[in-house]
Amino acid sequence: MGKKTGIFGFGILFGFALSRVGASEFDLIFNMFTGTDFKLAWVMLTAILVGFLGMRLLQAKRMTTRSGQPIKISHKKLGRFSLLGAVLFGIGWGMAGACPGTVLAQLGEGKIYALFTFSGMIFGTYIYARLKENTTEL
Repeated sequence: MGKKTGIFGFGILFGFALSRVGASEFDLIFNMFTGTDFKLAWVMLTAILVGFLGMRLLQAKRMTTRSGQPIKISHKKLGRFSLLGAVLFGIGWGMAGACPGTVLAQLGEGKIYALFTFSGMIFGTYIYARLKENTTEL
């Protein structure tokens, strides 16, 4: 199995998992942000903890990548636009009821309104790339 096929298969499984836990439901996301239902927040917290512990375990056991490189956890430098990006992401997520992963799950479920969110993601990525060409601080 090729690398791209494996990545594609993992993406399908991830989208299926997002759909099954209800992460693609606008009401569940809305309820999380309004503090009336924390089911999705617990799912995300669990994923963060499993990922964190898994990476630390791999690093502690001195595991390597496929190419033989040591697994490193590097910290991304925060720039002056980091806070702005985080705020825009949060506002978009709250308004659209979707983040980049869940919007693809919504599209897979046939939810037409997800096309607007997906279009916004593509447009935002394009704007970021254009700004990135003109500055080194992004």
